[in-house]
Amino acid sequence: MKFIRTALFLALAFITTQTNAQVTKVPQTAKDNFSKQYPKAEKIEWSNDVINASVHFELNGENMNATYNNNGIWKNTIKDIEYDKLPDAAKDGFKKSKYADRTVTDAKLIYYPGDVIQYRLKVEKNDLEKKYIYFNENGKLMRETITL
Repeated sequence: MKFIRTALFLALAFITTQTNAQVTKVPQTAKDNFSKQYPKAEKIEWSNDVINASVHFELNGENMNATYNNNGIWKNTIKDIEYDKLPDAAKDGFKKSKYADRTVTDAKLIYYPGDVIQYRLKVEKNDLEKKYIYFNENGKLMRETITL
């Protein structure tokens, strides 16, 4: 019995080591494009989930997160924003939406290629009913997703 436990422990340790050893490097083109796009960024931390390379950083004292695909092409940048600082069009869009009765617990400003800007609000009705809702600059509800 002791042998089986030891073998099981060693197998688990080996699997865990192998899983951690498969970390994918951040593409140099993503790093180069980021440096060009955000030359004044500070506190830069990269991660790669095999599909996308993400970089958390500060710019002018604000926390941001940019995502690049594995070819180094920029996909988006997300910035924290307070609900009160959203443009009036985005706040009006929320107030007129079917989610107006929900509590906004988080707001983000998202920059996309082509100078596209969206505002993502995390709204909650209760502990189980949580969604991300996305508005464009004109306050139009663009999409919604379920969140945990």
